[in-house]
Amino acid sequence: MAEHNVTLTPLGGLGEIGMNCMVMETDDSMILIDCGLMFPEDYLFGIDVVIPRFDYLIQNKDRLKGIILTHGHEDHIGALPWLLQNVHAPVFGSEFTIALVQSKLREHDLLDDADLRTVNGHDRIELGDFGVTFFPVCHSIVGGFGMGIESPAGRIVHTGDFKIDRNPLGGVATDLDGFKHFADEGQVQLMLSDSTNVERDGFALTEREIKSSLHDIFDGHDGRIIVTLFSSHIQRMQEVFDLAAQFGRKVAVNGRSLLRNIDLARELDYLRVKSDTIIDMEDIPSYPDSEIVLLVTGSQGEPLASLSRIASGEHRQLSIREGDLVLMSSRFIPGNVRAITKVINNLYRLGAEVLYERVQGIHASGHAHREELKIMLETVRPKFFVPVHGEYRHLVKHSRLARECGVAPERALVLENGDPLTLLADGGIRLEDSVPVDQILVDGKGVGDVGQTVLKERQLLGGEGMVIVTLVVDDETGEILVGPDISSKGFVFEQQYSHLLEDAKCIVLDIFENIPPGETGKLKERIRSSLRRFFRRVIDRDPVVMPLVMQI
Repeated sequence: MAEHNVTLTPLGGLGEIGMNCMVMETDDSMILIDCGLMFPEDYLFGIDVVIPRFDYLIQNKDRLKGIILTHGHEDHIGALPWLLQNVHAPVFGSEFTIALVQSKLREHDLLDDADLRTVNGHDRIELGDFGVTFFPVCHSIVGGFGMGIESPAGRIVHTGDFKIDRNPLGGVATDLDGFKHFADEGQVQLMLSDSTNVERDGFALTEREIKSSLHDIFDGHDGRIIVTLFSSHIQRMQEVFDLAAQFGRKVAVNGRSLLRNIDLARELDYLRVKSDTIIDMEDIPSYPDSEIVLLVTGSQGEPLASLSRIASGEHRQLSIREGDLVLMSSRFIPGNVRAITKVINNLYRLGAEVLYERVQGIHASGHAHREELKIMLETVRPKFFVPVHGEYRHLVKHSRLARECGVAPERALVLENGDPLTLLADGGIRLEDSVPVDQILVDGKGVGDVGQTVLKERQLLGGEGMVIVTLVVDDETGEILVGPDISSKGFVFEQQYSHLLEDAKCIVLDIFENIPPGETGKLKERIRSSLRRFFRRVIDRDPVVMPLVMQI
């Protein structure tokens, strides 16, 4: 390789959980590691998803040699449809990851033009100035990879999302030997490592421990068992199917994402299920409760998912019965806790018993705990260290851990999105000026067209409601033909506050009489400001006031 500096620019995933996206480039070549999305916070009214800003990638698309995916979770692949609308570059990932990408691109009508390439563990590919070797890692989804990257400025390790399970149920352990061999062949200049669980001491629970816990639950319960989990957690699904078969139960599946991923995993032989173990929803009444397992979506309290609709009594086919046991076999993602708690309370209200991570060992994180992170650091022994995939406190604590493991304090760096780091060909580093990394809000078919002004308007509408004033005026005489009519949406109950709206009509008539005919813009603005003052004074609310003045 020619002597070049290598610059890394995080477009997402640092200082937040989600939207992982890292650019790695020389003067001649560029690769992208992951292309994820983030689901919106509650204050982003109406927004579907949040994706990174791709301007820099699009401007340099001729240098983009490839997009490398560590695994198939939405926070690592979810933004691909929006990027691939604007760039054409090969996409590399495991068989299962690429299958998930195919399904996603098919929904966006982009599959025919996509260049998707499957790689296996220990494969090595060359992309311009970069050589990339894929190391299998254990995570909460099959087909996860970490990477050893050979660059003109030295070796780089990206762990991907990982945990260290020496004897995993699925047979795929994190390849520490592969990482060690890569590091022994030449010192690793820089390591990028998953920081999600740095605050958790010790080791993560293993899937064998989870299956043992689930075994005891299946063995001790005579009623129906309802299981909800992440729809990408194929290994956990395998445990549920295996235990159902062992205890003579049938499994009915409800939820589009679960059905799609189960079909995909069975097709690729990642999930092995006896044909007589799965039954259709319509067949449930044919079996006693003691022989039924329901596998449903809704582990995060999503309002339209199966479990939420069951808990609220709105599901067309399923309802809770006394004696039902609900297993929420996933972690509570921050931001979803209130919605999940509401579902749990509703389930108890209907007579179910609910087990979840805080009260029973039925979920194991796919992210390494502190001791596992130390093992990875001691295996790779990098010269420089940058923590990734975590909120800011996670990054800080992971950098401190790296110092404990022998990385020099000045070489354990905490970056944020938009903070480029350059590895120099002479072995040093240089911090570059920050670059813009605004989050792009996707709302329906609109991408980036919803900004702070629109969000502020939506927050006002959500918090205060709207008042619509309608006037129809004769263009020749200037007299009012219809109105003023006043209606409210999300502001007040019109019958209860009819006197308030009648007073508002009088204010509009007074304004109309004092504005010269034809000055429609001035009339609208005066109505808007006067009514807002009136509502603030009388009932201390500040709705959006929309005057509609039509001249005929």
